[in-house]
Order: sequence, then C-alpha cells, then structure tokens
Amino acid sequence: MPAAESVITLERFATGKTWQQYIESGIRNRDLFEDNYNGLTVNAEQKARLQALAAKANGLHHIVVIGEDWCPDVYRGTGVAQRIAEAAGVELRFFERDQNKDMIQEYLKDGQFESIPVFVFYDKNHRELAHFIERPALANEQIHVTRDVIGNVSPEALAAKLGHEPSEEEIAEARAESRARYMEWQKTSDTWAGWRVATVDEVIAKLEAATA
Repeated sequence: MPAAESVITLERFATGKTWQQYIESGIRNRDLFEDNYNGLTVNAEQKARLQALAAKANGLHHIVVIGEDWCPDVYRGTGVAQRIAEAAGVELRFFERDQNKDMIQEYLKDGQFESIPVFVFYDKNHRELAHFIERPALANEQIHVTRDVIGNVSPEALAAKLGHEPSEEEIAEARAESRARYMEWQKTSDTWAGWRVATVDEVIAKLEAATA
C-alpha cells in the first residue's frame, strides 16, 4: 500500500513508543524482551550493511513495529528490530496491535491473519521500503522443533500417558512443566538464537533489494 494511502502517517509514527518507553510501560514479559535484545549482537558485517542502507538517499530512515507483549515472536523480534535500528542509527516506534487495528489491516499475513510482529521500514520521506511479518523463513522451516519441546499436553494425550483421565491439577501441572521447558529452551537454544540472527539477515536482504 502506498504511503499516501497508509494510516501510518509520519505524524502517527511520532506517537508510537520508543523501545525504552515500551519495555517500561508495564508489559507482562519485560524480562523476555530484554533477554532477547541482550542475546543478539549485530556483527560487524551486518552493521556495515545497515549503515550503508541508512546512508543512501533513498535508504532506511525509521522503523515501525506492531506487536503484543504476550507473543514469543514479538518478544524475540522486537529486540532484534531495536538492534537493527541502533546499528543503522535510525528511529523505531512500537505500536500495540490491538489498539491499532487499522495499522495491522495493512499487513495481514496471507491477506487474512493478524500475525505479529510486523516491522515496516521507511525512507526519509516516509515512503515504505519493505516490511517483515512474524518470523524469518529459517524459523518457519524449524518451527516443528518447538512442538517437540512443548510436547502434547492435551487431556487426551495426558490420559494416554497416565493411564487415566487427568484431573484439573494434573493438567495444570503438565502445562506448567511444558511452559517451563519452552522458556528454558528459548534461553539456551542455538536454534532460537539463530532465528534472531536470521531476522537481521532477512531484513538486510529486503532493504538492499528495495534500495538497489
């Protein structure tokens, strides 16, 4: 959608939260946002390419992120977007999806899903250069790994495992254990860390193609 028709005007961009404002706004997963931000280092080659993109006359100037604080792709991806903004020397503003439904309507995945996060990249004239939705291609290829980590905690699966219909307490315990495994995996997994790096590489490729 051309910038002239977009609800994300330059004036509206200015109303969004900075990274620091967002993580200090009472979000439920601040520690996870910060962990993923701190867990990524933009390497020298990536930084040079991002700075070259920002230096172009039609290059990267500012970034919009649309997301919600409960989503793993968002708490992983927002820190990545902030690292990209810092490396390029550009501004980033965050908007909550559910408070900005008109924004997300412009970036529906496959034309129908309100998938998050969405990153939108603009030049100095607020012309959209490119956008990124949800997760990098590498993560889509490897997403089955998370199902193995989380496991099947449906009542049916638990009944088969336990040999009896699970109680509410047993279901709650299994789900808590599943979440604990998933959170520990995020902190220690090379796969999860690789998705952060892949996001930077994918964004750079999109921007280089858009400004060639």
